[in-house]
Amino acid sequence: MAVLPIRITGDPVLHAPASPVDDIDDGIRALVTDLYDTMDAAPGVGLAAPQVGVPLRVFTFGWTDEDDRTWRGVAINPELWISPPVPGMPDDEDESEGCLSFPGERFGLRRADRAILRATDLEGEPFEIVADGWLARIFQHEYDHLDGILYTDRLDDHDQRIVQKITKKRGWGRPGSSWMPGVDDLEG
Repeated sequence: MAVLPIRITGDPVLHAPASPVDDIDDGIRALVTDLYDTMDAAPGVGLAAPQVGVPLRVFTFGWTDEDDRTWRGVAINPELWISPPVPGMPDDEDESEGCLSFPGERFGLRRADRAILRATDLEGEPFEIVADGWLARIFQHEYDHLDGILYTDRLDDHDQRIVQKITKKRGWGRPGSSWMPGVDDLEG
């Protein structure tokens, strides 16, 4: 359908909880198609509806694991259960995370290693995925977006100061900031 502009940190839709989807209708189906198109064009491994300005509890994901299994789907009105994260500082190589709403940057972030995602698919059917490793990280990251939380909100004080400097330098942190995958090279 369409590649949509991705909102950048500071846009109010990114910092407020999203609303549940009441009905899976043609509008939701079109939104999901646009989320896939935008996620793939960015490129990203997940994209939540608030990131394209739509305050609904929907996210897409697409990732191939180390066993060459492709995980691709949509989660509508998801619920997420996670194991407690291991205490300590994140490993900047193994736990480095990025976000299409804070494009071009990566920071180490400790996440839970296991997660259970329960949601509804595009046909209205409930499903459950038990995930570990990077897939669990993707689910946690996208689920946070539905609660109005960016991964940068979870960083330690040192990295928070770096985020603030980057935000100021790039003119982000205000309503209306966005970038267009395939046009703007912010993830390169």
